[in-house]
Formats: sequence, structure tokens, C-alpha cells
Amino acid sequence: MSPSTAPTTHLLYLHGFRSSPLSMKATKVGNRVQNEHPEVVWWCPQLPPSPKDAMALVMDGTSSWPRQRTAVVGSSLGGFYARWFALQAGCRAALLNPAAFPARDLARYIGEQTTWQNPEERFFFQPGYIDELVSLEADIHRLASLQPQQFALVAKGDEVLDWREMQAFCAGGAIHLLEGGDHAVSDFDDHIDALFGFLNLLRPGQALAGTPPLAD
Repeated sequence: MSPSTAPTTHLLYLHGFRSSPLSMKATKVGNRVQNEHPEVVWWCPQLPPSPKDAMALVMDGTSSWPRQRTAVVGSSLGGFYARWFALQAGCRAALLNPAAFPARDLARYIGEQTTWQNPEERFFFQPGYIDELVSLEADIHRLASLQPQQFALVAKGDEVLDWREMQAFCAGGAIHLLEGGDHAVSDFDDHIDALFGFLNLLRPGQALAGTPPLAD
């Protein structure tokens, strides 16, 4: 079974800067996976503020996953991470308003930060994290020619990121360019079917090539 038709059995979701697994999009994707694709391994980790540590966590946590049947979804900074991960792993990726130049854009956030879902939770975004993002950006440029399967939602109305930069960052894959919209993709319900169509998640009872059907 080729990578383009193999059903996804392992799904990784990467949240954005100052976000968490409790974000709106992560929650909606996770709930749908658990309700409609219960055999799929779902992981949405809380990412540490260090980009280097975040990617080390992700690579370690997915080290035993079958790359041909793995997919990653990422939003904002998580979309940048998702592209990096997909290029490393050779798996399909879905990018939701991805950060194209996080080293540039996050330099202004050095210092103490809070999370969107829990303002009482604080972390310190250190100057060295910018260098870590620069290193990840270099990896993406170096591996960009590999072109894994990719899907992107890019909102022209994003109030945080430039849609033209996002569109260029997502080159090489299917781009759903949304007229209007916002950074949070507040109308995510209108696009989640297209996302899941791309992810091609394993359905209940569906057999993988070379394996017996799954038990009821």
C-alpha cells in the first residue's frame, strides 16, 4: 500500500504559541478522532516553550510510529513544527494558518508569557529559543524539496500572520485559501471535513494491507 493511499493509524496534533491541547481546534479534532476513528492513535502533547525541546519530545514520542501511516496537524507555530516534523518523518501534514517565520515574529515575545487557555499558567520565552527556531527554519529549507503530502488552511483575514507568507510556506501541497477568516480559524467547523478527508484516518473495521480485519 503506497503512502498516498495507506490509512492513517497515528495522528499527532501540535498546538501553537501560548496555546495547549485544550485549544478549540485541538479539542474538535481530538473529539472527532475518538468518536469516529477509535482505533487511531491520537497524541496532542503539551509542548515545552523551547522549540528544540518541543521537537525532541515529539520525535521521541513518535519514534515507534509507522511513518507511512502517520499524519501531523499543526496550528500557527504548531503548523511550522508540523512541517518540520513531516519533512523529518516523511509523513503527511496538515497546516492551519502556519507560522512561516517564527524566529522573526516571536522575537518580540521574549520574556514572561501566559497561556491562552489558562492565564494563570506562566512560562518564560528565552532569547535562546529564537536561535532554536532559526535552526529549525534551516532544516525546513534544507529538506523542502522532499515535498511530503501536505494540506493547508490559509485565511486571508488572519490578523496575526501574513497570508502571502503562509501561502509561500505551504507551497508544494494543496492549499485551501480562505477569503476572510481569522487566525484562530473560528469557522473551523466549515473546514474540518476537508481536513479529515486529507488525513484519511483508519475507519472502524477497516483492514490494513497484509493484516486481518480489525475486530468489532
